[in-house]
Parts: sequence; C-alpha cells; structure tokens
Amino acid sequence: MPLSSPDNRPQARHDPWAALRQADFRLYAGSRLLSNMGTALQQAAILWQVYQLSHSALQLGFIGLARFAPSLGLSLVGGALADAHDRKRIAILTQAVPLLSSLALFLATRSGTVHLPLIYALVFAMSLASAFESPARQALLPQIVTRETFPNAVAVNSTMQEIGTIAGPAVGGLLIAVTGVAGAYAADLVLISGCVLTLLPLRPRREPGQRRAVSLAAIREGVQFVRHNQALLGAMTLDMFAVVFGGATALLPVYARDILHVGAAGYGLLVSSQSVGAVCMSAVLVLLPPVRRVGRTLLIAVAGFGAATVLFGASRWFPLSLLAYGLTGVADEVSVIMRQTTIQLATPDELRGRVSSVSSIFIGASNQVGAMESGFVAALTTATFSVVSGGLASLGVVAAVGASMPGLRRYRIDGHTPMHAVPPPVPAEPAEA
Repeated sequence: MPLSSPDNRPQARHDPWAALRQADFRLYAGSRLLSNMGTALQQAAILWQVYQLSHSALQLGFIGLARFAPSLGLSLVGGALADAHDRKRIAILTQAVPLLSSLALFLATRSGTVHLPLIYALVFAMSLASAFESPARQALLPQIVTRETFPNAVAVNSTMQEIGTIAGPAVGGLLIAVTGVAGAYAADLVLISGCVLTLLPLRPRREPGQRRAVSLAAIREGVQFVRHNQALLGAMTLDMFAVVFGGATALLPVYARDILHVGAAGYGLLVSSQSVGAVCMSAVLVLLPPVRRVGRTLLIAVAGFGAATVLFGASRWFPLSLLAYGLTGVADEVSVIMRQTTIQLATPDELRGRVSSVSSIFIGASNQVGAMESGFVAALTTATFSVVSGGLASLGVVAAVGASMPGLRRYRIDGHTPMHAVPPPVPAEPAEA
C-alpha cells in the first residue's frame, strides 16, 4: 500500500512527532541513542589509543580490517537468524560482547598491559557480535511502528542515533584529555548497560508471514531478492563504493595530531562534527514530509558527500575542517535515511532480516574497508592524498551507478516507481521444520 495517494487528492498534514507518539518506538530510539553514544565513544577511544601506541596510519587501517572481516561470512547467517528467531532477544544478547570488551580494555589500560594484539582481538570479537545484532535491530523497527509512520520513524531514529554519535566522541575526547583512555572505556560500560535495560520492556508485534529455519536456502533467498531489485542493489552498491573511497574517519587521529595540531580535545570535536551535520539534517528531515523521490535524492546526497570529503582533505584550517567534515555528515544522513526507507519498505517482513544482513555487508564494507583503504593509501603516500583522492573517486562512483542503474535513479515510495525498479517474485521454497 503506498504511503501517500498517487493522485492529486489532498494529503494528510505531516506530523513530525508521529513515531514518538508510539511507546515502543520511544524505547527503541532511546536504546539506539545510548548504544550509538557508547559505540562512537569506544571507537574513538580505540583509534586514539592505537595511534598513541603505534604512531602508524597503517595500524589504524588494520582496525578497519578487524571490524570488517567477520561480516563477510557471518552477516548473512545473522540475517537468517533474525528471520527465524526473536529479534529483540538477539539484539539484547549480542550486547554482552561489547560490554565485556570495554571491561577488558578498561582493566588492561588501567594496569598498563594493553597492547595492539589485544585491541585487534576485541575489535574482531565485537564485530562478530555486530554481524548478528545489526540485522535483528534493523528488521525490528518495522515491527514497532505503523507503516504510515515508518519514514518518520527512520528519520527520528536516525536523529537519536546521531545525537549519540555526536556526544560519544565529544565525551570520549574530554575523558581522554582529563582521565586518560581508561575513563572513556568506563563510560562505555555504563552506556551499554543502559541500552540493554531500555530494550527489555519492548514489545514488537508479530508480522504475518512464514518464518524460515536458518539454512543456505534461506540465505540464498534473501540474496536473490536484493539481486533482482535494482533499487535495493543500487542503493547498497552506491553507499558501499562511495564510502569505501571517501571515508576519512580512520585518519582523523592523523589529522588532529599531525596536520591540524589540535590534540585530543580537537580530535573529539572533529569526530563529532560529522554527526553534528548529520543530526541537523535529520532534524530537518523529521520536520519535513517524507521524501518521495528517494533514488534521485540518494544520488545527489552521495555526490555531496564526495565533494565535502575533498574539501576536508585539502583543508589546513581547523574551523574549515570542522565545517567540511560536518557537511559530509549532512550528505551522509540523507543517504542513510533514503537507503533505510527503501530497504525496509521494499522488503516483506519475513525477508527483512536477510535483506538487512546483505545491507550490513555493504555498510561494513563501506565503513571498514574504507578505513583499511584510507590507512593503507596514507601509509604509501600521505593522509591528504588518501582523503582527497578518495573524495574524487566517490564522485566517480555516483556517476557510474547513476548511469548504469536507472531503477535506482527513478525509485519513489509514493506508488510512481517504474515497473523495472520492482523485483520479480523470488521463487518460493518450502519452509523447513
């Protein structure tokens, strides 16, 4: 059923608080606020500590490798598990891994026994847990809000997440400067605990549709659904390759310490500036009616992301760097909301976990392979060359995807999507006991 009438009949007035009027969504969004704040704080602390121990951009690239490797094999299994079992339970149980990891990092840092192999091992373990948590969490959202309010829920939830992502590095940078890295890990322990407690009262509704047992056939069904849907495949491909080339997050410690010379406090502000831009943009999207031409908007947003990355990479003035990195957040936030709206609304509930897992692989590739690419290129050349060339490559990706995937370019959520953007039916297989 379309979210709005495809003809010229008057539309209902947009309610920016529609999702927040639903109690389960308030709990879900609160948990995401705490979780994202903790994750962003922890990631900023890990990157800072790795560079503090090694003074090597290459070692920062290895952090990206440790984060991405588990998603290659396990995200698809995690998606199938989310479609076969209780998504809320999966989302809660997987929080034990980052909780224990932060505890281990806190104790090792306090005792002076922390070392790079330990950090890499814990990052790898947390990525294993994320491969199961992420598909369950993403597929859970449509179960707690109405379809009519889903685009608004995506925008509001993204706003809450970005607020957490802003606060996390800012608090982390302050704690690192005042108490050392151990203080940042202690704060993360508190935030993860709060995330779990907030999820416990959640009561998602059971959607109609047949549950599939975890199997290779079930995994293949989700992959085929994405492959036959040009809008889904195009959105995921665009995000992956654009951010693989254009991501600069892994090199922010290098910029803060060696290029902009702003120290730990400046590093926290720099990391947070992207989320400041993102939360401002998401707030605008909450207040405005849902974007209908999501495909075209997605292409424009990723092009803006690439251009802002080039500006950031070339800047040597801290205020301009903050502005440029903030603009990458503005563009990325539009991209995230357009992509998530497309993925969840174009997918039936019984496939949402598996489709979300495919999306998680693309996102993991964009973030973590991007971190690897940035670190490796910077080690071979310079940090500036890595960031600027990556931004230019992102612009090339937008041009290539836009030209080769018209189904993405023309995709809408108001009933006007061209037929070639709609996937053919995936051959059904008998459900397994």
